[in-house]
Amino acid sequence: MNTNEATRLVSDYLTDLQDRLCSAFEAVDGSTRFHEDRWKRPEGGGGRTRVIGNGAVFEKGGVNYSHVHGDALPAAASARRPELAGRSFQAMGVSVVMHPVNPYVPTSHANVRLFIAEKAGEPPVWWFGGGFDLTPYYPFAEDCRFWHQTAHTLCAPFGENVYAEHKRWCDEYFYLKHRDETRGVGGLFFDDLNEWDFDTCFAYMKAVGDGYHAAYQPIVEKRKDHAFGKREIDFQRYRRGRYVEFNLVYDRGTLFGLQSGGRTESILMSLPAVAHWRYDWQPQPGSPEAKLAEYLKPRDWLVEE
Repeated sequence: MNTNEATRLVSDYLTDLQDRLCSAFEAVDGSTRFHEDRWKRPEGGGGRTRVIGNGAVFEKGGVNYSHVHGDALPAAASARRPELAGRSFQAMGVSVVMHPVNPYVPTSHANVRLFIAEKAGEPPVWWFGGGFDLTPYYPFAEDCRFWHQTAHTLCAPFGENVYAEHKRWCDEYFYLKHRDETRGVGGLFFDDLNEWDFDTCFAYMKAVGDGYHAAYQPIVEKRKDHAFGKREIDFQRYRRGRYVEFNLVYDRGTLFGLQSGGRTESILMSLPAVAHWRYDWQPQPGSPEAKLAEYLKPRDWLVEE
């Protein structure tokens, strides 16, 4: 693998993905645009942070591109690969989090990334990672099935077991141990992907990046005009607290960004504008709010129930 050529190809795709996602979200919202900050990291590299807020459809969202490099892999990146500790690295990716205004529109997250670890006199070690997941507040089974069917379809060309493996990995990764529940209804998650050749792994990363928008926008369009009131907003903000808990306690991307000296504002753009915590609050049995608990456990979404 020619490292320079590989990073150029991946970077070109990622910046184009960022442009396309921002244009699509602006068109859906119709009332506001993304603000861009270009930044440089003192230790090496930089990125483009784009955030949107106070829109008609999106209360807060971010679509970030970064390409950073350094002399030693941070602990969050080498924990699963201790033999690579101390190597210089490059890391590039696009991360997306969209928090909607309407509680009937789910929050969504996506990330696609490439790591390269290098050491003088040895071949570079590379791997891809990423995925996407959906966090509804008032879930619709048909939306969850559509989300997972889109994931299944994009995985199919890469092997019959890819969807099942990466879907299961997503369920296991986006799990709040202290709450005994998943963060949402899952999707795809993969890391350390280098078992195929570089071109195939790159093609899969692109399929995931493109598939995220194909899965999310139709759900947004379908639910963004659903009537809601204070009750739904209160519940949405309460459930957003779970999102904050996961990102600050468990998320490896957040930890990597902070450990690598990344730009704090860009790393924490994933957090919602408003979140609430209530002491030992429980939804009323049989209520729409109680129904969410049925969705916060792994299931086969490709089978209609």
